[in-house]
Amino acid sequence: MATLGVPRIGRRRELKFALESYWSGKSPAADLLATAKALREASWREQHDHGVSKIPSNDFSLYDHVLDTVTMVGAVPARYAWTDGEVPLDTYFAMARGNQDQAADCGHAGDEHAANGHGLAAMEMTKWFDTNYHYIVPELTDDQSFALSSAKPVDHFLEAKALGIHTRPVLLGPVTFLKLAKSPDEGFNPIALLPRLLPVYEELLRRLKLAGADWVQIDEPALVVDLVPNERDALQFAYCRLSKAAPELKIMVATYFGSLGDNLETAISLTVAGLHVDLVRAPEQLETVGRLAQKELVLSLGLIDGRNVWRANLPAILDRIKPIVAGWPLDRVEIAPSCSMLHVPIDLDMETTLDADVKSWLAFASQKTDELVVLARALAEGRDAGAAELEASAEAAAARATSAKVHDPLVEGRVATIKVAMTRRKSAFDVRSKLQGDTFGLPSFPTTTIGSFPQTAEVRKARAAHAKGELSYVDYEAFLKKEIEAAVRWQEEIGLDVLVHGEFERNDMVQYFAEQLCGFAFTQHGWVQSYGSRFVRPPIIIGDVSRQQPMTVHWWRYARSLTLKPVKGMLTGPVTILNWSFVRDDLPRSAVCRQVALAIRDEVSDLEKAGARMIQIDEAALREGLPLREADWQAYLDWAVECFRLASTAVGDATQIHTHMCYSEFGDIVDAIAAMDADV
Repeated sequence: MATLGVPRIGRRRELKFALESYWSGKSPAADLLATAKALREASWREQHDHGVSKIPSNDFSLYDHVLDTVTMVGAVPARYAWTDGEVPLDTYFAMARGNQDQAADCGHAGDEHAANGHGLAAMEMTKWFDTNYHYIVPELTDDQSFALSSAKPVDHFLEAKALGIHTRPVLLGPVTFLKLAKSPDEGFNPIALLPRLLPVYEELLRRLKLAGADWVQIDEPALVVDLVPNERDALQFAYCRLSKAAPELKIMVATYFGSLGDNLETAISLTVAGLHVDLVRAPEQLETVGRLAQKELVLSLGLIDGRNVWRANLPAILDRIKPIVAGWPLDRVEIAPSCSMLHVPIDLDMETTLDADVKSWLAFASQKTDELVVLARALAEGRDAGAAELEASAEAAAARATSAKVHDPLVEGRVATIKVAMTRRKSAFDVRSKLQGDTFGLPSFPTTTIGSFPQTAEVRKARAAHAKGELSYVDYEAFLKKEIEAAVRWQEEIGLDVLVHGEFERNDMVQYFAEQLCGFAFTQHGWVQSYGSRFVRPPIIIGDVSRQQPMTVHWWRYARSLTLKPVKGMLTGPVTILNWSFVRDDLPRSAVCRQVALAIRDEVSDLEKAGARMIQIDEAALREGLPLREADWQAYLDWAVECFRLASTAVGDATQIHTHMCYSEFGDIVDAIAAMDADV
């Protein structure tokens, strides 16, 4: 039984506070490194105590595991002035965040990724496949050289070994690493660098073997995306080489986030001892992989969801896999999560305010580890070995399936009555555009902002005081109105044409709305890492979603009362709310999104009735929701666009619908953006 990887942030976000203390100069590097070491030890001991047989090491990172690989292979961009030897800690963080010593005159938030024009620019950051985790993008050149410049995988293995815990080191695979890279060189072919990169991996494997490792986990999630023939050839070439570097060291290639699909034959043919497959995202591949796998190959079965927070139905999983693996030797089967549990919170037991029923339906990393142990024991010893746990799992699944907290007949009935006409504006854009132009009388190039103004220390302090009961709602509202008025007056002063209220009342662009919608639950300690020290607590969509009352109209009315200029209503779109939440797994994502869209549609209608004639619906996460395989894009974009239109089209022609997107490769979705039929 293996865990593949676990959260590294600490139950109380110890990593965040240690990082930010070091970055601000309040504590030395020794304190940061001591905190990191303590977090690793606690994680290893917990997994050992739970009964995990394959405990990962080197899954911990001070910032990002891809950046760790950049450091490990000596691929430090020239601007950081590193030549050889160990990469210094400050150079590591400069690659992640920019050089703040040289950029002291630039305003950086303590946990923000920085790229500035005054000091050294940070390396690019983007989403890790289709998750909400961000990685640092390797920057490589055609003449790139590599050298083993960090022994972190060996160091962490030895660190655990000194505690009496034998681990399986985790490495990011060389082909995935290259495929994730970018380059300033025109016509760059990252795979061409593989022969130069492999000697670094070979040396590392030899060092791990000398240190006492018997297995190593090498993650190649590139195997679940679209590959061209030379990339498949590169994988076979790489593992033919790596398997010979330290013959006694067994390699487990881990794939996750989807199905192997047309890369299945390539994965099966790799010269490795084990293969991990994601059977949560792609349950259909269990039988296929089992049929094609060589008898001597260890199959790691990703049966527990490493990306979502729902408790597994363990008896149902056993019923599904038992017939498939019945004839396999037990030492050829590993039970594992679908992927690293980096993407889920740490421990459900810390949640003391969650509704008891809802809590019984959830599992965080610690609870998922227990689920793995139960599954592994039941497969090895029979169901009687975990009878109580299996019965509790089945009861929780049954209770959730029938709970009124999950199912709202009114919402389900409303979704069933959605008609195509509800996703269309009354008139075409050219008709609307002329009418809106006459209505607003704006200049040819009107000016506005995206909407959210800085959440200053004073705003955060007032919000925290109100949450603790130290500031009454009356006083808190008065404070927010003062902030809104100041923002409106400043926008008037500098001459903007279309104003916003600043969104000072909002804690987060998704959570603010989720807290006012039915069908959501919230945690106190359900933090997951977005990047570096940036941690988020995604809301959990537990049931059918609906809106009970207006959410933003009050604040829009107040802002509008302060000025004669147009003020935009500001909303988060249904696709973004969906993609930035933990989503229920008992309905298709498209069905959940339609429910959210209807709730936002009601808010749009109420804003219009209140007098708002410009309403912005942010869909920052529309592009990032694209499936990993291009063949699946259109189906996603069809329902995503439909949901935006469902949310936005219940208004008259004179009402102008805006949308906002950011941090995306818009070339991938430009036709979908047009199909959204927004006015701006």
